[in-house]
Amino acid sequence: MKVRKALITAANPRQRTLPLQMLIDQQGASKSALQIVLEEAAAAGVEEFCVVVCPGDESAYSAASGALRDRVRFVVQRNPGGYGHAVLCGREFINGEAFLHLVGDHLHVANGPTSCARQLVGIAESEDAPVSAVQPTHESLLTAYGTVGGRLVGGERPLYQIETVLEKPTPTVAEQQLLVPGLRAGYYLCFFGMHVLLPEIFDLLTEQGAAASGRPVGLSPALHALAARRRYLAFNVAGRRYDIGAPYGLLFAQLALTLAGRDRDRMLTQLVELLATR
Repeated sequence: MKVRKALITAANPRQRTLPLQMLIDQQGASKSALQIVLEEAAAAGVEEFCVVVCPGDESAYSAASGALRDRVRFVVQRNPGGYGHAVLCGREFINGEAFLHLVGDHLHVANGPTSCARQLVGIAESEDAPVSAVQPTHESLLTAYGTVGGRLVGGERPLYQIETVLEKPTPTVAEQQLLVPGLRAGYYLCFFGMHVLLPEIFDLLTEQGAAASGRPVGLSPALHALAARRRYLAFNVAGRRYDIGAPYGLLFAQLALTLAGRDRDRMLTQLVELLATR
């Protein structure tokens, strides 16, 4: 497997402006969230990019793509058919290849020098299998994320064989169906906003759409079906996700980027001064 394409979804009508928000990256440069996402993918070896957007957003997103804009194709989701339908809109662009899938309203900060996307792509290519990045997440936050159940198969590596995928489960349902041996009580493996997928996912999404009878098509049901058909893995990436659409999400993402970058000491000093005056 070689991952050279990325598909980024940014067509949720309620969140269409989030990827256009400006932040300061780890090197101190002002960039849009979209540009930061694109650059993370490029650093993982991606050569071509597709961003799925709402009608009329192409120009704004092109301007927000920075130096990578000449390598980005924009595909319009004409009707808001759900997250899974937005992914399906990228089928022609992917053209039968493995691909990195990212969401436009999540930023990722690695714990070390290897980016989150690079970690995930490395696992997918070495295991020759689709892999979703996950993060242990407290049960109080489950209703915001897709969640997986499975078993550890990576030995010392946090690599799991996925058996079940549920979208935004309640804690009760998660306790019944999504327990993963080895996680501390009250925590579950939730999606990280980052996947390496094979083109067969489009067939599964098409099947989901046919069965949806006009309802929005989700990605999680297709991933659940994928787990029943083939070896499908989850990898606990060494890093953290920041949902910039969550309350204070943009603030937390900015703090995380700064504290992992060159202006860390300056930021810590200003935070201490701010706290001292409150």
